[in-house]
Formats: sequence, structure tokens, C-alpha cells
Amino acid sequence: MYKTSLFSALTLASAIASAHTTQVLHGYWQYDEYLKAHPNQNALTENLSEAVRDYPIPLAIKQTRPISISVVYPGQQISDYWIRNIKAFETRLDKLGIAYNINQVFTRPNVDTRQQSLSLLEAVKNNTDYLVFTLDTTRHRKFIEHVMNATDTKLILQNITTPVRAWNDHQPFMYVGFDHINGTRLLQNYYQEHIEEGSRYSVLYFSEGYVSYARGDTFIEEMSHHDSYKLSSSFYTTATRDSGYDTAMRAVVNDPDLRFIYACSTDVALGAADALKELDRPDIGLNGWGGGTAELDAIANGDLDVTVMRMNDDTGIAMAEAIKWDIEGKQVPQVYSGDLELVTSKDSPAVIEKLKQRAFRYSDLK
Repeated sequence: MYKTSLFSALTLASAIASAHTTQVLHGYWQYDEYLKAHPNQNALTENLSEAVRDYPIPLAIKQTRPISISVVYPGQQISDYWIRNIKAFETRLDKLGIAYNINQVFTRPNVDTRQQSLSLLEAVKNNTDYLVFTLDTTRHRKFIEHVMNATDTKLILQNITTPVRAWNDHQPFMYVGFDHINGTRLLQNYYQEHIEEGSRYSVLYFSEGYVSYARGDTFIEEMSHHDSYKLSSSFYTTATRDSGYDTAMRAVVNDPDLRFIYACSTDVALGAADALKELDRPDIGLNGWGGGTAELDAIANGDLDVTVMRMNDDTGIAMAEAIKWDIEGKQVPQVYSGDLELVTSKDSPAVIEKLKQRAFRYSDLK
């Protein structure tokens, strides 16, 4: 089995890939595992989930000043998750009657590390009340540890729902997202139900980091429990459409007998779809990951077979509700995961439209 970046190739055995998954995620609490081990947190998370699904109840106390919020997101992607998340977040803050000032910076994943660093340092220098960031790489982790240990800024980590074990009782204010592992298992179950045994497949990762481990390595590990499915190759990408195209081309050229390609993100999946169309290989299955507008359009056009769809606005609403609880002096849950639904090319337009109305209930508002 070959696990390849765009710049270097690493030869690994399939057994090593599974061991790697266990090793990497060993440092994190899995979402369900964490809630089971912390009953008080489980109850808080359930209460927040109810608040997210319910109508907004305005802030119960009077603020002495507007709160300050800094948001640094890898939002320059085809995936509209991050843009929609911010819109849902601000809309819910407004509906809750919270006075706030917000500074937003969108960067490119795996590229604009200097811009990220400058924006994060600026937020810390300005003593922002809440900093919304993500955790994907070692560089992110080092900065997060600095914020937690050296400032009073409350850190909301987006797109991760698995608390870091090493941080013990000194955790960020909140982890919020859509659980990558549960979403991956929905796709794993789909492939096992719809793809014949004995099939060969390739995995196209995100850039190297947590998201790739949680979505890609988890998928490989779960599929390894079924010996009839054979991993032909896996490739790290630079999390772009072009790199999805390049790696999909290489995967098919290296193994024309592939039955499906498992893609770890929207941009990578759409690039792979471009490659399969150019190669005239509609027989090779392909999934998306996230279920944003671009993926749903691709499913409608027959370019993708399936995706796991995030009820996108849940997480923006959850962040706003958590901040409201904090202002009111209430305990906030450590972790929150939004709802996920499997969407396939066989679903009717009416079914998909209903899911869109639920997922984009704030971010589609004019």
C-alpha cells in the first residue's frame, strides 16, 4: 500500500496504517467516549443540543459592554462550511440580543500559516474575550497551549469534537464541530452496503494533520476489519481541488481496477470528480465530505455518489448559545457535535431540499 504526498512517497504496510490511526487518535477522547466518561458533561451537551434546535431565548442579563470576538478560519475553500458557520454565528448572536464586536480572518488551509499566526497574535494582544480557531496541525496546538496558559481569552476550537487528553482539566473553553469519526462511519457503512466485496479503493486525504487522521485513517482502519476490501493507495493532498485532481489521476493510472475513491474533503472530492470525468470512469464511486452547496450540486449532477451532510448552522448557533450561557454565568459544555445525515444520489430533490432548509436555516437568510 502506498501513502503519498504530492512531493514525496512513503511505502507503508496496511497494518501500519491501522496502527498509525490508533496511535494518532490515542491522544484524544473520542466524542462518545468522552461524554460517557463525564456524565455531567453529557447532560450539559444534551441541554445545548436542545437550545440549538429551539427558538432563541434572548440574553437574560444586561451587558456592561460589548464582548469582543476574534475568528481565524481556513475559509478560503470551495466548501462553504466556514462562511456559513460565521453567518449562523452572527445571526444567532443578534437574535439572542448580545452586543459584540467581531474580527474575522479567512485563510487558506495548509498555506497561510504566517497570516494565521499574525491574526492570532493580534487577537491575543488585543485581549479578545473569545477566540474562535481550529486544531489541525502541531503548529496550531502550540499556539493554543500558549493562549490557554498565558491569557484570559476563552478559546473555542472549531471543527474538532475530541478533547485532547494531555490537557486534562485545563481545556479550551469549548470544542465544537461535527464529529469526524461518526461521519466517517456513516460513509464506511454506505460503501460496505453498496460496493461489492473484494473491491479495491484509494483514499485521498486532506493535508497532513488531524482532519486527515480522523476522516482518512479512521476509514482505512474500519474497512480493514473487512478483509474483502483492499486498500490500493492513499495520497496526502494540499487540500485543494487541483491536488484532488492530481492524486485521483495517479490513483486510477496506478490501479485501473479501482472500484471507489474515498475523499476526505469537499475540494479534494470535486478535484477527483474532475479527474474521473476526464478519464471517463463513471464506474468508479466517489464521495464528498460535509454536504455543502458545492457537494449537493455535484450529487444532483451525478458527479458524486454520496456525502455525509453536516447540519451546517448547528455549530455557529451552538457557539452563540455557549457565549450567552457564559455571559449569564452558566456552565458551558466542554464539547458539542452537530447533527449529520447521509445523502446519496438516489435521494429525491424533495428530501435534499428539506435537509438544506434544516442545515442552512440561518446562513441562507438574506
